[in-house]
Amino acid sequence: MRYMATYDLMETLRITNQWMGATAQAMGAYPATGLAANPFFQMMSAWGEVTERTFSRMVVKPDWGIRTFTCEDGRDHLVNIEPVVERPFGDLVHFHVQGRKPFPRRVLLVAPMSGHYATLLRSTVKSLIVNCEVFVTDWHNARDIPVSDGKFDIEDYTQYLIDYMRALGPDTHVIAICQPAPLTLAATAYLAQYEPDAQPKSLTLIGGPIDPDAAGTDVTDFGRRVTMGQLEELAIQRVGFKYKGAGRMVYPGLLQLAGFMSMNGDRHSKAFSEQILRVSKGDGRDNDAHNRFYDEYLAVMDMTAEFYLSTVERIFKSREIARNEFSVNGRKVDIGMISQVAVKTVEGENDDISAPGQCKAALDLLTGLPDEMKAWHVEPGAGHYGIFAGKSWRNNIRPLVLDFIDAAAAGTDLPEALAEPKAKTRKKAKKAKPAPKRAKPANGAAGRLPH
Repeated sequence: MRYMATYDLMETLRITNQWMGATAQAMGAYPATGLAANPFFQMMSAWGEVTERTFSRMVVKPDWGIRTFTCEDGRDHLVNIEPVVERPFGDLVHFHVQGRKPFPRRVLLVAPMSGHYATLLRSTVKSLIVNCEVFVTDWHNARDIPVSDGKFDIEDYTQYLIDYMRALGPDTHVIAICQPAPLTLAATAYLAQYEPDAQPKSLTLIGGPIDPDAAGTDVTDFGRRVTMGQLEELAIQRVGFKYKGAGRMVYPGLLQLAGFMSMNGDRHSKAFSEQILRVSKGDGRDNDAHNRFYDEYLAVMDMTAEFYLSTVERIFKSREIARNEFSVNGRKVDIGMISQVAVKTVEGENDDISAPGQCKAALDLLTGLPDEMKAWHVEPGAGHYGIFAGKSWRNNIRPLVLDFIDAAAAGTDLPEALAEPKAKTRKKAKKAKPAPKRAKPANGAAGRLPH
């Protein structure tokens, strides 16, 4: 009950702050306050409005907000978000543009499960839907999943990715952003090893901790300092009776949010102070830059305790992916078995979450993949968010990723490939030869996997 009481206490504090904000806004906006020429009431109302919105949005899943899309015919086409695979802990959804001929580029966008909803990738989806068929992993909030649906750790997460890739077929191009990069690499290796006919055409890893020790950050330093016992004692709580997942052990989104905010506390404090002043002057808008950012940033979800703890222990502490010692459901995964999937890593020069070098470490693990099928890009001046949703993504990284996808689909030289120019020339000269057939698993298995 101690873990449940702590969870309920955090929710009580959130609701109390939301109520205080709503009360201050109502009192400050009371008509009689206009009789006094005192800016105090405008400030109180503005503080209340910003505070109420801040704490109320923390428990609301943001909407994708992608309802229509203007196609080449000049008409607006409706966009339907349709489930392709439905599972208790996450669905695979398709952004289907009605009346538009399907594009040959089929992109599976693997969203992070790190405290935010998949809607964090809204701008990424918008940029890709222009000329791709986009599929996204839409993870669910653990507090809304009944205990009867069982556990969900990193092996279950990897199995979900395997099932999603199998459902979409071998012509899929996978893009994994941040946290899921190591597990997406493992899922691809699993298919290459045990079900090669289902492996994707290409894999792009963006800002993920393949080898956390390759370059230290505050995140990796924390993972090394804290013991698993301390982490379980300090971070894990039990969902209260208010939600469907009552009794489930989770790492609360509110706790994760507190960690996010503390990393850049001064910047967030300044942003909220300036927003209160804007609202008090009547310059605040419902959809201004501040609200657009924080409506998404403050909306957090709980993760299952087993997923969070196994991520810290097996990805950051034991470095099972970096050491190529990962297994799924008792089956060893050999990353070196990837030999026909083109792989690209993208990093931000100023990334303080997954520093440059952590993601590129994947290329060293791909011992069975020719250098001309590997590509690497570091975006100058870009931080963590910018490499998948900011200006750097829109202006430079997205075009490079699409060029990489097209080259992988056509079997031509990859942009920013690691091969020497001579090696690329030799590859071009042999381009007319038919591609070798995909090898069957060494054990002769039919490729069926346990669900």
